[in-house]
Amino acid sequence: MSCSPDSPVARESDVAITPVPGPEVITGSTRMKAGTATKLVLNMLSTGTMIRLGKVYGNLMVDVRATNEKLKARARRIVMQSADVSLEQAESMLDQTGYDVRLAVFALLARLDPDTARARLEQAGSRIHHALAELDREVSQESR
Repeated sequence: MSCSPDSPVARESDVAITPVPGPEVITGSTRMKAGTATKLVLNMLSTGTMIRLGKVYGNLMVDVRATNEKLKARARRIVMQSADVSLEQAESMLDQTGYDVRLAVFALLARLDPDTARARLEQAGSRIHHALAELDREVSQESR
């Protein structure tokens, strides 16, 4: 990655990411806009990676390790929002899943017990969207 399209790095790379931020507001300062452009590209790459790895459901990070009270509160909010359930339902499922947010969301959405949900989620590569799509396919095949 380089902010200079014709840089040695860009020429030698199989894939060159070369944002062109344009001239600086302060002439002679070459790092300000380039640093911002680099950060934006890295944010896009890491966000895409999290999505591809199944750590996101909708626009919510479901791969949360609730290691303190602040993160437990976040986990509860994510489960409530993702599964459209009450605080009590979210807490109950999080307790049953050992505060595994991804598993709690999938179990609630799929209306499965945690053990069955865990197996189904593992079969889908830990991706909630894929596991739900597989359940939908099975339901539609059964209704034929």
